[in-house]
Amino acid sequence: MGDSEGLVLALFVTGRTIRSERAIRAVREVCGPADGRYRLTVVDVLEQPELAETHRVLATPTLIRHAPEPIKRIIGDLSDLAALAVALDLFWEPT
Repeated sequence: MGDSEGLVLALFVTGRTIRSERAIRAVREVCGPADGRYRLTVVDVLEQPELAETHRVLATPTLIRHAPEPIKRIIGDLSDLAALAVALDLFWEPT
């Protein structure tokens, strides 16, 4: 996938919990400056366990950056937004 497509992300969560909602919010906040050039798919492993198995997700939350390459995985606590931005190779400033 080329850079023109922007970020392609999959976030694996377990149910609609506070922790899951926090992870979704964190990813959206950090990707916000990407100016709409990102696609985030949220996968609930309770509803789609086959996708978790296909992507070898053993713990949640797990964020997978499919594009741009190389593929990256971020597992666990996503609350440190600056660290999340660095892991995704994004420039991010707190608002």
